[in-house]
Amino acid sequence: MAKAPSKITLNQSRNIPFDRLVLSQSNVRRVKHGVTIEHLANDIERRGLLTGLNVRPVLDEAGEDTGMFEIPAGGRRYSALAILVKRKRLAKDAPVPCVVKAANDPVLAEEDSLAENSEREPLHPLDEFRAMKTLFDKGEQEEAIAAHFRVTPAVVRQRLKLASVSPTLHECYAEGDMTLDQLMAFTVSDDHQRQEDLWGQLAHSSNKSPWFIKSRLLEDKVEVTEKRVRFIGLDAYIAAGGAGPIRDLFEPDDGGWLSDPALLDRLVDEKLRAEGDAVMAEGWKWVETLVDLPYGYDEDCRAIASQVQPLTEVQEARIVALRAEA
Repeated sequence: MAKAPSKITLNQSRNIPFDRLVLSQSNVRRVKHGVTIEHLANDIERRGLLTGLNVRPVLDEAGEDTGMFEIPAGGRRYSALAILVKRKRLAKDAPVPCVVKAANDPVLAEEDSLAENSEREPLHPLDEFRAMKTLFDKGEQEEAIAAHFRVTPAVVRQRLKLASVSPTLHECYAEGDMTLDQLMAFTVSDDHQRQEDLWGQLAHSSNKSPWFIKSRLLEDKVEVTEKRVRFIGLDAYIAAGGAGPIRDLFEPDDGGWLSDPALLDRLVDEKLRAEGDAVMAEGWKWVETLVDLPYGYDEDCRAIASQVQPLTEVQEARIVALRAEA
């Protein structure tokens, strides 16, 4: 009968006073990268220490326990705690949660340090979007969320917009069937059914570019840079009851789309008529106002042949005088 493999024993956790901890030379992290220690210290001050330190007893030359512990994994957290001690926000002998390994553990301390940094899996972007949405739904303001995670409020708004896309498309993104750029393109519409229908229509299409997705979702909308909008002005459109522009949070602020083409056309027609009446009042025989000039608009217009009129005596005298001066 085969012998069952022995079960592993997890290392014990305990609180160790901060002033009995020291950085280990076995810590493989040497290059400063990512979030600064000061930012990490601020984060720990706000929410506490989320992950304990990995430590081993320090032995003297005789192999006796010195009462100190070195940290092969968790050096950045230790340095952040040291900043809090220096700021007098943490007592020098404050208890620090630690996982304690034996000094003679068969696994090298350098291996523990490397494993802690290389084995962790980064948060999937979708998880980040959803987490920010949860915080927002629980009453956190955009500015507060931005401050907590060291990003701008604009970035938070982008994440919240991505979190508002159809859950069905979220799953496609999570499974790798959709890129982040494609998901971003879907944020220009809040209609989940339309988002899902379009993605289904594109299932066998060779063109799934973000630009094409966006253009399909906005095909019945009018860009704010379009000449009709420039003619009447965005303020006039909104004053007449039009909704504010649909904004793409991932594009510059001067973009956007209007969702009521019929209202836009009415306002353009009214302003064109008023402009035409003003021109007519100048004494013209007729005025026609058009948004676009149709093809062949000038076919019924005849060119007027010009005729050179003879100079008057005064004009001829003036020419002679000018030539004499030259």
